[in-house]
Amino acid sequence: MMRIGELSEATGTPRRLLRYYEEQGLLTPQRSPNGYREYHPGNVDRVAQIRGLLAAGLPTRIIRQVLPCLNKPRDIHIPDAPPEVLKALEHERDRMTERVEFLTRNRGAITEYLGVACSSATTGAGA
Repeated sequence: MMRIGELSEATGTPRRLLRYYEEQGLLTPQRSPNGYREYHPGNVDRVAQIRGLLAAGLPTRIIRQVLPCLNKPRDIHIPDAPPEVLKALEHERDRMTERVEFLTRNRGAITEYLGVACSSATTGAGA
């Protein structure tokens, strides 16, 4: 078992954020007799999953419902998923698609700018 400081160090996640994950129902530590939080070593991977899902833009209410299904990569199954969960997941998927398209356009614009800027710098340096 690990204490919160050890989990924080192992994941690079601040203790305050780990307590927030607990408040949101994303992590469930055990409590020692003296009240300290104790985490199973498997929570290192769980914190990485939570951070990845948050970085992808999923809200904690959706993450809380999806996390139990993520014990195996690419094996997501929510038994008897309520329609509101499915609708929320569809919405988040569509939002991610829009974000990917936006980032792809911006990457292309930056690449094009760098190509012009670098060739101008090379041409100007040789003159």
